[in-house]
Amino acid sequence: MSNTPFKLAGFDIETFVRDTLAEDLGPTGRDVTSESVIPADARFSGTMDSRDAIVVAGLPIAEAFFRFLDPDIELELLVQDGDFVTPGTDLMRLKGKARALLTAERSALNTVQHLSGIATMTRAYVDAIKGTGCILLDTRKTIPGLRVLEKYATRTGGGTNHRMGLWDAAMIKDNHVAVAGGVAEAVRRAKSAGIAEVILEVDHLDQIEPGLAAGATHLLLDNMDPDMLRSAVALVAGRVPTEASGGVTLDTIRAKAETGVTYISVGRLTQSAPAADVGLDFTPLD
Repeated sequence: MSNTPFKLAGFDIETFVRDTLAEDLGPTGRDVTSESVIPADARFSGTMDSRDAIVVAGLPIAEAFFRFLDPDIELELLVQDGDFVTPGTDLMRLKGKARALLTAERSALNTVQHLSGIATMTRAYVDAIKGTGCILLDTRKTIPGLRVLEKYATRTGGGTNHRMGLWDAAMIKDNHVAVAGGVAEAVRRAKSAGIAEVILEVDHLDQIEPGLAAGATHLLLDNMDPDMLRSAVALVAGRVPTEASGGVTLDTIRAKAETGVTYISVGRLTQSAPAADVGLDFTPLD
């Protein structure tokens, strides 16, 4: 895997590849189908291609799966993560040990399909707000264990990452407010604890001034229609960034972006993006 220089902060590619393959190979560590059907010395050539128009993401990780099982593989990436490709575009060519390629195939494809699906949906949302000056954010609605990869995919699609977890900013939501006794007290407690970035979720205009007075540094405007968003943006008057959130779709995002909000966050980017249709066909080599 030393031939795969893919680096991503907070992500250990070798551990990911090893654990993913171990899950597939189970307690015996064997691909019983390939071992029983394919001769040990057989070799394959293969081509990974897209059957849809997609934004590609995850190819270096797919490469790592194949190199892990066949260090001598001949492998060429034909496009790069972030490229938009049309249906029928070849993404990767590879040539190596048949058993190794078949064993790695599903893990490699699953990764590329999932991450490319996220990147593709993200690009559609980015395109929908083009020219408004609004920035698209992802959320923490990610599959457990895959957050770093899924947030990489949203960046690959042109989006911007929101906070990575519970550690890098305070986000005060309705349940926090209910326990604290109000938005001002909730924000005050967070600021008193020394937290620099305090994001406050508000769903009523009358929560804005108390939240700002207490020291909120970012307002999340929850489930507001465009008219209410415009009113909120006017009240904030540029004092802190504003973020529209909740129920945002491709049909509604443009109108929300045109209200002047700084950001729009969309949970469905990582929560429910459909997998891209990517395939891999092998040909035996003599």
